[in-house]
Amino acid sequence: MTRLLKIHIYKPGKKEPETKITLPLSSLHISEKLLPSKVKASLAKEGIDLQELSGLFAKEGPKGTLIEVENADEKLEIIVE
Repeated sequence: MTRLLKIHIYKPGKKEPETKITLPLSSLHISEKLLPSKVKASLAKEGIDLQELSGLFAKEGPKGTLIEVENADEKLEIIVE
């Protein structure tokens, strides 16, 4: 079964994500180039490097919510399934 990396970006006070991205971990190094600039900016703002995550998950790693960051502008979740 393919492992997936999910990125959810929420606006303040919203229960549903404004942006949902699902990427296969096996091709994260390629998929990152296709991400919308808004998503890349949100990740960069929080210091999250998808290339580094790709290396960490080359082998079997943890599953579930890895990172949840919330500030006045948005909430960001990174989940591995």
